[in-house]
Amino acid sequence: MLPTAWSGAQIALSPQEIEQWPKTASARTLADGWPSRRLASFRVPTLERAVPVCRQLARLWMDSADITDEGVRCAALLVISELMTNAIVHTNSISITGRLQKDGDWLLVEVQDEGETSSDPHPHRGGNANEYGRGLVVVAQSAQALGTQLETDGGRTFWARISLTG
Repeated sequence: MLPTAWSGAQIALSPQEIEQWPKTASARTLADGWPSRRLASFRVPTLERAVPVCRQLARLWMDSADITDEGVRCAALLVISELMTNAIVHTNSISITGRLQKDGDWLLVEVQDEGETSSDPHPHRGGNANEYGRGLVVVAQSAQALGTQLETDGGRTFWARISLTG
C-alpha cells in the first residue's frame, strides 16, 4: 500500500515524502509508469523542495505518455517549475496542484493554488541583472498560450499550452 493518497491519475505527496524524495514508495511506484498516459495530477505542499519533485513527476509522466521531443519536454519542465515556484512564493497556499494533460496536439500544463496571493502576478520585463520577477515572461516565451483562471474556492489556476508537434 502506498503512503500517498491516490485517485485515478492523481497523487498527493506529504511534506515527509517531499523531503525524502526519491527514496519513497511513491517514487519507486511511479518509476514503473504513471497510472494514466493522458493526465497527471499531483498535489504537493508549498515547500521549495517540492519544485524539483514536481519536475521529476512531470518527467515520469512524459515518459509514460511517450512525449519524447526534447523541446517539448524542456518547455514543460520550465513551465511547471516557474508556475510552481510562483505559487509557493506569491501565495499563502498550504498545497499546490500541478496537472499535465495531452489534448490532441497540445500539452496543457496547469498549476492551481489556494488563493490569498500577496500580489497579482504579472510578467516583469526586467534587465538580465534581475534575479526575480521574470518567471511569467519565461513561461510566455516557452508556451504557445498562457492564461489564468480564478476558481470558485478563491484559488487561481495558471495554465500554459505547449505544442506537441513542434
